[in-house]
Amino acid sequence: MIVTEKPSRFRQVAPWVSLVARLILGLGLLVAGARKIFDLGQSVIAVQAYEFPIPDWLETTIGYGLPVFEIVLGLAIVAGLMTRWTGLIGGLSMLAYIAGIASAWARGLDIDCGCFTPGGAILTGNAIQGYIEDIIRDIGFTIAAAWLVVFPASRFSLDTWLRLSEPLDPDDSDDTGDPGKSGNPEAPKGA
Repeated sequence: MIVTEKPSRFRQVAPWVSLVARLILGLGLLVAGARKIFDLGQSVIAVQAYEFPIPDWLETTIGYGLPVFEIVLGLAIVAGLMTRWTGLIGGLSMLAYIAGIASAWARGLDIDCGCFTPGGAILTGNAIQGYIEDIIRDIGFTIAAAWLVVFPASRFSLDTWLRLSEPLDPDDSDDTGDPGKSGNPEAPKGA
């Protein structure tokens, strides 16, 4: 009789936490991109509001390209495709967004970040509260991304279906040759 070791509680829960992290990060990117994609001119204005010392053509390229980038990356993360790498790209993007917001704050700019809104200059004279909320939100997205980099295997992912990530359960492995594993379908399970 072959005795299989029961997976640890962490190994049982981690794929579900990774699924939640995928949905948080991926849907966040999808929503952010979708809210900007239908008004790319305003997206360009939001980029220009940061007053970075970059050429106009680069501001325009970023303004037009960022919503598309966020939507494509968000879809890949939600689908669980190349999760470790898309999670890494998502996390690095969040760090760039945090740096941009912090830079605007440090330079005394009074702008709306343009993350989930049209963005651009605001007239209230007090953007500090918004900056704090935006940075805290993006730190949360960064934590979700970091989790995916460390623990990319998740439930309902294309990676698992395509075998691009490690098996989620010991019984999912087909390369051990042990009876009862999927690599030997004729052997009875638990025999």
